[in-house]
Amino acid sequence: MRPEDFRSGDSAAAPKQLKVGFVLARSFTLSAFALFVDTLRLASDQFDRSGRVRADWQVLGSTRHLIASSCGVQVAPTSDFVDPSRFDYIVVGGGLLTVDRPVDQETITFLKRASAQRVPLIGLCTGTFILAEAGLMANHEACVSWLHVKAYRERFPDLPVRSDRLFNLDRRRGSCAGGSSAADMAALLVRRSISLEAERNALEVLQIEKARSPADTQPHRPLYENYEDDRVRAAMITMEQHMEFGISIPALASSVGLSRRQLERIFLEKAGMSPAQAYKRVRLGRAKALLAHSKRTMIEIALDVGFENASHFTRAFKRTFGVTPSQVRATLADIH
Repeated sequence: MRPEDFRSGDSAAAPKQLKVGFVLARSFTLSAFALFVDTLRLASDQFDRSGRVRADWQVLGSTRHLIASSCGVQVAPTSDFVDPSRFDYIVVGGGLLTVDRPVDQETITFLKRASAQRVPLIGLCTGTFILAEAGLMANHEACVSWLHVKAYRERFPDLPVRSDRLFNLDRRRGSCAGGSSAADMAALLVRRSISLEAERNALEVLQIEKARSPADTQPHRPLYENYEDDRVRAAMITMEQHMEFGISIPALASSVGLSRRQLERIFLEKAGMSPAQAYKRVRLGRAKALLAHSKRTMIEIALDVGFENASHFTRAFKRTFGVTPSQVRATLADIH
């Protein structure tokens, strides 16, 4: 029995074997595909023998020609396009957005047939772009990396998209930002379709302490990405490289070939703040990410981002974000 959507499917109603079909685009992202499929592999049995006891997977293709990933490693399809209803999920692995026609028309026809048969479709990394291009994301909210959200909005201005979460499950569509979030999404499907024990087994072997949920946020985009001026961007990159021990404003200016006065003028003109204010934002942005994605103590985080003590860090954090670091961590704990 196939789950009707992502919200159904507890272990009692789960299929005897979770079946996933993968469709890989030209120049697909290898890491996202590998983490997803290895989570299935490790959840499938209890003895690390790669036995397909509780899960099965196939790489589907219109031909058996090797498919090159963006890093050059090639993967061979293991199956032709068969009846989509054989699978509980079809996962589309995307990659470089600069590739012309990442999949062929036969692949698009297969995905549309899967949709017509109510098989849930998942966009992995930029696989969501392929689904949207095929007209298969209408009335579904997509989740993409902050690196790609601008491109998604430009290509599909009428489709809802978010870049704040790691992954999203919306009825019969799933999407994720790629990278390590592929393991998080796969773990959730394993938990729902096989068991919590199977999920734990996979994560332990992958050395992942705990899978993140759809409510977890993507690590924030670097602040320098918000600005187009190359001198501002270069200075902010240097700030990020000198987080713990800091760099003086004169030295920062010198690193980008400017005087201190020139740097301050350019920052006020292009970023609307002084270099010192930008430096503090960079530090606090890193601190907020550490609060969400690490178990480090407040004083450890404060020192990591260049504050001398926890009290100074807490005051600066509250002035910037309106809440204390402890309140942020407590809120995240409640979500989990």
